[in-house]
Amino acid sequence: MASLLNSVPSIKLSNFSNNNPLRSSQISSPFCLSLSRRRLVVRATETDKEVKAQAPDKAPAAGGSSINQILGIKGAKQETDKWKIRVQLTKPVTWPPLVWGVVCGAAASGNFHWTPEDVAKSVVCMLMSGPFLTGYTQTINDWYDREIDAINEPYRPIPSGAISEQEVINQIWVLLLGGLGLAGILDVWAGHNFPTIFYLALGGSLLSYIYSAPPLKLKQNGWIGNFALGASYISLPWWAGQALFGTLTPDIIVLTLLYSVAGLGIAIVNDFKSIEGDRAMGLQSLPVAFGSEAAKWICVGAIDITQISVAGYLLGAGKPYYALALLGLIAPQVFFQFKYFLKDPVKYDVKYQASAQPFLILGLLVTALATSH
Repeated sequence: MASLLNSVPSIKLSNFSNNNPLRSSQISSPFCLSLSRRRLVVRATETDKEVKAQAPDKAPAAGGSSINQILGIKGAKQETDKWKIRVQLTKPVTWPPLVWGVVCGAAASGNFHWTPEDVAKSVVCMLMSGPFLTGYTQTINDWYDREIDAINEPYRPIPSGAISEQEVINQIWVLLLGGLGLAGILDVWAGHNFPTIFYLALGGSLLSYIYSAPPLKLKQNGWIGNFALGASYISLPWWAGQALFGTLTPDIIVLTLLYSVAGLGIAIVNDFKSIEGDRAMGLQSLPVAFGSEAAKWICVGAIDITQISVAGYLLGAGKPYYALALLGLIAPQVFFQFKYFLKDPVKYDVKYQASAQPFLILGLLVTALATSH
C-alpha cells in the first residue's frame, strides 16, 4: 500500500496568504500547475482581480434554512459554526447519486451478496465515493468559483469570509487523501492484483481538479465540462462498485459513458442560476452560449433521449421487460420537466430535481440489473 501511494506523483501546495481573500486588494488566483518528471507542483499565483462581495447585504440571513445549510443548497442559513460550514462546502445533497452509482455497480457485477463482509465493502466504497471524493470535488469547485460566487451568491462560505482560505485548503487535502486511502484499502480487501479502484479514484480526482482549475478548467466549456461532470456522477462510482465485486467489461464501460450524457443534462440544470456570474467570468455554460430557452431543451433532450436509447439497447439485447420498466420510469420525468423545469429552470430547479431524479436513478438500477454479469 505504501509503495502504491508513493508511485503516484506528489502534490505540493505553496503557502497561501493568511489574509482573508475578500479583505485584500489581491487574492490568490486558481492554482497554477507545473509538471516535472517526478513531481506535480501546485502553487498560487497573483491576480489583479478583486472580489467584492457584500455578503451581509445579499445573504438570506433571516429566512435561511438550517437544513439547506447542512445540505449545501441555496436558501441556506448563515452559519458561524466551522464544522457546519465545512459540511456545507462538501454539499451532502450531491452524495446520493454517487452512493447509488456504487449500488448499481455492485448489482451489475452479479457477485454482491447480503453478507456482512460485502455490505461492509459497499459501505466503505460509498464513503469513498460520496463524503470523501465528492466532498473534495465540491470543496475545490467552490474554491475556484469564489469569484463567480461573489457575484451570484456572495453569502456563500468562501466569498463571505465565513471560512479562511487555509481552512479550505486543509479540507481539500484531507478529503482527497482520505478518499484515495480508502480506495487503496478496498483494492487490498478485494484481493486485486492491479489497484483498479485506486486508479479510478485517482483519475476521478484529477478529472475533478481539471474541471474546476485552470489552465484547462473544463467547466469553461458547457459541453465538455458537463459531460465530465456526468461521467463523474454516473460512470465512475458504477465502475468502482463493479470492480469491487466483479470485473469491468467493455460493454458496461460504453453503456455507462452513454448514460453520462443524461448526467450532462442534469449538470445543465445547475447552470441556469449562475448565468450572470458565468457570463461575467467568461464561462461558456450552455445557458450562456445558447440562451436560456434553447438550453432548457438541450437539457431535457440529453436526459430523455439518452434513457430512451438505453431502453432500445436493452430491448435489442433481449431484455424487453427491463426496457419497458425503464420507459415507464422516463414518463414521470417528462411530466415533471413540463410541470417545473421548462416553466422556470431557476425558480423550480430544486423542485424539479427532487421530483424527477429519483426516477432517473431507479432507471440506473434497472439497467444495472439488466446487464448483470
